[in-house]
Amino acid sequence: MNSAYAFRAASIDDVRSCFEIRGKTRENAMSVSDLEAYGITENSWTQRLAAGKLCGRVCVLGKNIVGYCFGNCESGEIEVLVVLPEHEGIGVGKTLLEDVVGSLRAQGHTVIWLGASPDPAKRAYRFYRHLGWKPSGDTDSRGDQILKLRN
Repeated sequence: MNSAYAFRAASIDDVRSCFEIRGKTRENAMSVSDLEAYGITENSWTQRLAAGKLCGRVCVLGKNIVGYCFGNCESGEIEVLVVLPEHEGIGVGKTLLEDVVGSLRAQGHTVIWLGASPDPAKRAYRFYRHLGWKPSGDTDSRGDQILKLRN
């Protein structure tokens, strides 16, 4: 990976940019209105981040966020991992995910989980399994498989 990529803790000031790039992903893109339909708004995300209920990392190239990952500090769920298409395949997503998993483990979570597409043709399906995530046998309300990563 190019050394120009920098990884850092996400801040409240990053929330707007994260919302903007969420709709620019290759698969599973969600617009601001799509997110609002799930009750996810810039305001709710900012409040959760400020209250310590979310932990997140961003990857920055120059002054621009090119990827991010956020985890739920209360449940141990990886809520979102996003990498812009032109920055895929070089380790950005893996690094972001590992950093947030580390943060959740440091908070005492022994089982980290997430919802991912059950479709083997999707990038996320292969990505998470390659990194050791295992299906739990459960699905969420959107039909995504629940994958778990254990210590």
